[in-house]
Amino acid sequence: MSAQNRISVILVIWIAGLAAAGQYGKISVVFDLMPDLYPEESAALGWTVSLVGFVGLVFGVVAATLVSSFGLCRTLVWSLWIGATMSGLQALGLSFGLFLATRLIEGASHLGVVVAAPTLIAQISSNRHRGAALTLWSTFFAVSFALLAWAGRPFAEGYGIQALFAAHGVLVGGIALWLGVALRSVSAVPRKALPDFGGLLRQHLVIYGSAARISAAAGWLFYTACFVAILTVLPPFLEPGQRAFVIGTMPLASIAVSMTLGVWLLRVMPAVGVVMLGFGLSALGAVWLWVAPGDPVACLALAGAMGLVQGASFAAVPQINDSAEHQAQANGVMSQAGNLGNTIGTPLMLGAIGMAGYAGLVTLSAILFLGGLIVHLVLARVRRSA
Repeated sequence: MSAQNRISVILVIWIAGLAAAGQYGKISVVFDLMPDLYPEESAALGWTVSLVGFVGLVFGVVAATLVSSFGLCRTLVWSLWIGATMSGLQALGLSFGLFLATRLIEGASHLGVVVAAPTLIAQISSNRHRGAALTLWSTFFAVSFALLAWAGRPFAEGYGIQALFAAHGVLVGGIALWLGVALRSVSAVPRKALPDFGGLLRQHLVIYGSAARISAAAGWLFYTACFVAILTVLPPFLEPGQRAFVIGTMPLASIAVSMTLGVWLLRVMPAVGVVMLGFGLSALGAVWLWVAPGDPVACLALAGAMGLVQGASFAAVPQINDSAEHQAQANGVMSQAGNLGNTIGTPLMLGAIGMAGYAGLVTLSAILFLGGLIVHLVLARVRRSA
């Protein structure tokens, strides 16, 4: 495959990631409008968001095994088609129970994409560009949320929530068609036989017993417990006039640092080293925010430091896992860790604020960042001894 063709395929896979992240974002950006669609279900509306992540939390490793058996390209394309179908059904005005069922199926669709896509990118990238390609992949969630906030929310306000679901379905279906054509030039990665139930259980033990396959996920858990949670709970501690600018700019600062300094660092040092540097600088950023409460520059510096963790965590997977099967498994565990971190992060931060106010927020953040650094140091030592 030519270098130009590699780049074009990677870009299409990244766009597929934007579509998959939209399965979260299309609900999140209009969540306050969902009672208009289901006025009698206000107490249960949280499930419309959490069910998608629940699938990844429970079945991440199982998905990695199924992806290795079904094939990376086939998994990616069919996951998009399933996602497009669910969005289309959601636009029809389903009962709340059926709507939740489609969200559960979307969770499986989302999981297929986030396991297969980075594994496939690692396989088709050249050694020189693999770090940059996986850093680009790491931005898919933030970019998708930004696009939906800027365009999806006004669209839903103008035409209705169900119109947003329909538009998402059409876009995902179009991307599935595009990706199916683009992947014809990709050589098939050898597929593995599907293990029986006992084999799946044994495989879980093997995967979680492998320092190489859990390393990226172990750090990812600490990162995801902080990023969204900090953006969620920090605004009340910022000056009202600066609040919207700071919170809106922090994800962009993270992406900018990841795609510039992060990509350069990946060329001169191992990805795990970049992750540890990012965690260390993030801890210092939390200390800065403790010394200068709500300082916008400190907020953006913290977001930039977290950007180093973001991109390098995905780049670490192929560096410490040789085969496509092991990389898929590592990405499956990352999906589990990410969903767990996103689930527990905000409640942990709110609990820390309840006990110690702003000091609790920055102290817990620093502890979690140092935890990410320490777990990588320990697992790197285990890998070297093995």
